[in-house]
Amino acid sequence: MTSRNWTRADAHPLAADGEGHRRAAAGPAAVTVGVEEEYLLVDPASRQLSTEAEKVVALAAAELGDRVTTEITRYQVEVRTDPHTGLTGLRDQLHTTRRAVADAAARLGLRIISSGTPILGQHTPPPLTPGPRYARSAAMFRALDHEQTACACHVHVGIPDPTTALQVSNHLRPWLPALIAVTANSPYWDAQDTGYASWRTMTWGRWPVAGPPPYFESRAHFEDLLDDLIGTRTVMDRGGLYWDIRPSHHVPTLEIRVADAAPTVDDTVLLAGALKGLTALALAAVHRSEPAPRPRPEMLRAACWRAARDGLAGQSINLGAGRLEPAGTQVDRLFHAVRPVLESTGDFAPLQAARARLRTDGNGADRQRTAYGRRRNIADVVDYLIRTTAATATTAAAATDCEQSPLDPV
Repeated sequence: MTSRNWTRADAHPLAADGEGHRRAAAGPAAVTVGVEEEYLLVDPASRQLSTEAEKVVALAAAELGDRVTTEITRYQVEVRTDPHTGLTGLRDQLHTTRRAVADAAARLGLRIISSGTPILGQHTPPPLTPGPRYARSAAMFRALDHEQTACACHVHVGIPDPTTALQVSNHLRPWLPALIAVTANSPYWDAQDTGYASWRTMTWGRWPVAGPPPYFESRAHFEDLLDDLIGTRTVMDRGGLYWDIRPSHHVPTLEIRVADAAPTVDDTVLLAGALKGLTALALAAVHRSEPAPRPRPEMLRAACWRAARDGLAGQSINLGAGRLEPAGTQVDRLFHAVRPVLESTGDFAPLQAARARLRTDGNGADRQRTAYGRRRNIADVVDYLIRTTAATATTAAAATDCEQSPLDPV
């Protein structure tokens, strides 16, 4: 994704400028999507986290270049794709990327897992990756950094002008609870079931600027708020906005950060496809000058909490009606909304298998709990994640080592 600086706008209502109107009028095929995935490193014998992220990144970079990097802790590896106009190309690159990182880890006797939180315990505070930014974060936010061994899946949708990006953010806000329910993949923390489908959502929500973003009245509203947050040292800089949706500070995209790390490539593509469709619908609404839905911030936050707790298995808050409904109803509404858009671009077919699995096996949290329930052995959850995360790896050991003999409880 190519860097492009955004300059401060004069105060004006959030109406798309000429570039935004052209983008909205171009149709859903013009929407590009790129993905950032984060993985945890584990030792396949102890199932504990490993601190060898820098070594894994160095090995994987021989194939992936700067598309693989470290993260805040030495337990984590981050990868990113190129922007794609179609989901098939995105899926192919995600398979290649996971294979490269899994193979690099296997060369060190390690494995990768894609989970929103670690399954077994971690050191507190965790070992941070060296670097001035992480050191500044630790000094500024203190114990908040202690629970940031959490992994997300971030999707970037290409929107070149910031005014349109902010208005699309307004249109996407009401869908955040449904997206949390679909992508929840972090029920365990410190070897215990938290009772939540997405515990990462709860730990991340402790940051001062996190969760659902505000409804932005104008470009100036966003810039003034950002100036105040930086000026009061509430965030370090533009990159410190941890809202679930934010304009990227270094590429011309809107970044949706609400999802846990996805267990499989198909789960990641399902998320990216849903967001491509929702973005296309939002751009069309911007083109027609339609106002975005504006749920009360308190109820939107409550709906996100409910989705993080219940996932797909319980109930969700219908923000329009102010009542509870089955979580599956809200998710069905989302996919019903995006299906015509994605069918028009040929992008719906790549989602069908993942959508069917969501109906039969549930989200990542449901599958983690199923893995645990077979023997009530927490190590089985780690082993399940090793297999599913590295399912496309060429290294046979990464995909099969956990199936060859019974496992002792941890």
